[in-house]
Amino acid sequence: MATIYQVSELASVSLATVSRVINNNARVSDKTRQKVLDAMAELGYRPNSIAQSLASNCTNSVGILVSELHGPFFGQMMAGIEAELRAAGKHVIFTTGHSEEDKEKDGIDFLISRNCDALILHVEAVTDDYLLELSKGDIPVYLMSRLVDGLNERCISLDNELGGYLATQTIIEQGHSDIAYIAGPKFKPDSQDRLAGHKRALANFNIPFNEELYFEGDFKETGGSDGLKSFIEHKKSFSALICANDEMASGAMTYARELGLALPEQLSIIGFDNIIFSKHIHPKLSTIDNPIFEMGHMTAKLVLRDVYKKKDLLIKHFFEPKLIARDSIAHLG
Repeated sequence: MATIYQVSELASVSLATVSRVINNNARVSDKTRQKVLDAMAELGYRPNSIAQSLASNCTNSVGILVSELHGPFFGQMMAGIEAELRAAGKHVIFTTGHSEEDKEKDGIDFLISRNCDALILHVEAVTDDYLLELSKGDIPVYLMSRLVDGLNERCISLDNELGGYLATQTIIEQGHSDIAYIAGPKFKPDSQDRLAGHKRALANFNIPFNEELYFEGDFKETGGSDGLKSFIEHKKSFSALICANDEMASGAMTYARELGLALPEQLSIIGFDNIIFSKHIHPKLSTIDNPIFEMGHMTAKLVLRDVYKKKDLLIKHFFEPKLIARDSIAHLG
């Protein structure tokens, strides 16, 4: 397969000149342009994105860092980003950070080394100061599901505190006051905000927060099953369980059924995220909608507007969660 270097040698011109011809740059004489076109035809050379990027200084690629590749939540996030960028003729490069500071930084360094035109980051372990410093570099940086002061116009985020409030308010309004809570990892901003919303709702209804009905999970199914198991082994009494995401709610529901508990008659459960399987499990899970697919679309649109100068794109930086009421909460009358 012919290369741009071979075209350059045959036409006796520089690589930059070949790239200008490929990109229809006007700064090439007709005579030189024809020499390059003749060389391309003789060699059977077909331009590729690398050659085109040499003159335009644009790779038409966007680097994406997410915490994990597994699970429906991150699948929806990546699908939302990729669909919007691909429709605009851009490509994506994915890597992961696994919610660990060193791995997040290593993933970011990798994406920078690939000469991406922009970075979209879903990061949880690196500090705000690190992100602010990173944003001063040559590659524009955009954040998903995180709000950093000073980078507000490059952030697409969800009001997680309000979501945490809505989940607890819903449980309380159905007559429950003995409420257990399985949180995500303490260091994650999403987890912190959802717990803050939970505590605010309890306070508004004059229900004290009970540390004995709190369990720090892992945002995975194991966190839900381990949390419920811990409460039961310590003989805690509660009629409702709030899980800080749907995966943990699913794990808790599975363990509850293994114990022979009737859901929701003996235990009401609510989750958070509204991931795709939440409406297919039994009973159908009541949850808080986290529109991560739409947020992925929006982050991609932000990149298209700022980096690729696409016009007439309306940007929504802040999303509000909403209750998705299904069958997993019983009313205590």
